[in-house]
Amino acid sequence: MRNHPHLHHSVRNLMQPAPLVLREGMSMAEALAEIRDKVDSDVISYFYVEDGQGRLTGVLPVRRLLTTPLEAMLQDHMIRELRTLRESSTVLDACEAFAMHKLLAFPVVDTDKRLLGVVDVKAFTEEIFEVTEHERMEELFEAIGFRISQVRGASPLTAWRFRFPWLLATVASGLACAFLAGAFQLTLARSLTLAFFMTLVLGLGESLSIQTMTMTVQELRTRTPTLRWFLATLRREAATAGLLGVSCGLLAGALAWLWLGEKMTTLVLGGGILLAMLSATTIGLGIPALLHSSRLDPKIAAGPVTLALADLSTLLIYFSLATLML
Repeated sequence: MRNHPHLHHSVRNLMQPAPLVLREGMSMAEALAEIRDKVDSDVISYFYVEDGQGRLTGVLPVRRLLTTPLEAMLQDHMIRELRTLRESSTVLDACEAFAMHKLLAFPVVDTDKRLLGVVDVKAFTEEIFEVTEHERMEELFEAIGFRISQVRGASPLTAWRFRFPWLLATVASGLACAFLAGAFQLTLARSLTLAFFMTLVLGLGESLSIQTMTMTVQELRTRTPTLRWFLATLRREAATAGLLGVSCGLLAGALAWLWLGEKMTTLVLGGGILLAMLSATTIGLGIPALLHSSRLDPKIAAGPVTLALADLSTLLIYFSLATLML
């Protein structure tokens, strides 16, 4: 990204007053009457709602205002999941927020969640195009656990501080997998050929978990995860994982049978791949959704956590199946 000093200026320099702030206890008819009376702007995307203490509590898009019955209460139809900018945010922070969340405006709030003003997408057109050009590179780095904006131009010590904690997730999962293999050493002793295929089974589980995680993170940019959405998505992804697992399991099992001629080892390999891929897709969907629901950015932490859990579940399934069948 080219050097633009103004990107590090405070977003308050480009902030505008909100055209009208609605009160939580209004009906839709009262809100519409006040808008008609006090607002003369021709382009407004959102109206913001505050409680009796002046704290921002929701947002009412114009489309929802126009399609909701007039007798309905505003607080029952406003969106409470707010995307806001802090008064300490920079212009670069705002650009990233517009590029990530695809909203037309963001409210700027203080530490007490009081509305200070609004920044509109029109003020950021040039900067957003510049940030969007680098979005693919940002996603690559964020998937492995850190943001480019955190390490751009940083000293080696600062870069280490941001990157090392996420590498610890990989170290921890590697040690846990080693201990898990030790716990099943008797099973490995009964069939040493199981060890030949550990890399294959782990690689398939990791690949599918990352594929599912990437698609989930993309979808979470435009929606709030709900239980209904999660179950519907899980059914779809599980069906896909089942087809992939059967295909990969049959292929790997057939090759193992031709190579070794061991019937039970072949069944363990094929069944382990199928079950591991079903587990991996559940983890790849569940971790980003859980982080998002916890109001954390799933793009930052989902990659290392997903891979770590996928590795552990894959080995546990593989060794447990071998213990039962051999």
